[in-house]
Amino acid sequence: MQKDCHHFLEKKENVSANTKYCEECKKEHLPTVALRMCLTCGHVGCCDSSIGKHATKHFQTTGHPVMKAIPEEIWKWCYVHEEYY
Repeated sequence: MQKDCHHFLEKKENVSANTKYCEECKKEHLPTVALRMCLTCGHVGCCDSSIGKHATKHFQTTGHPVMKAIPEEIWKWCYVHEEYY
C-alpha cells in the first residue's frame, strides 16, 4: 500500500455519487455484488466481483484513476498504480 500516490492526493473533494446503483447493470439486467464510486466525476459502477465490472470499465473509458467503495467508504483504489488507500 502506497499512501503517497499522487492520484490519491489529486482527487476532487465533495464529489457525490450520481446514483445509488450501477446504471449499466440495471440496463443489462445483471446482478451487482458491490458498488464503487469514481472520485473524479461521481460515476457509480459495480465492482470486479460483479459480472459487468462497470467501475473498471469506467476507468478504462475515462482514465479517471481513483474510486472508493460505497456506501462504506472504507478504502480507495488507484487503477493506475493498482494500489489501495
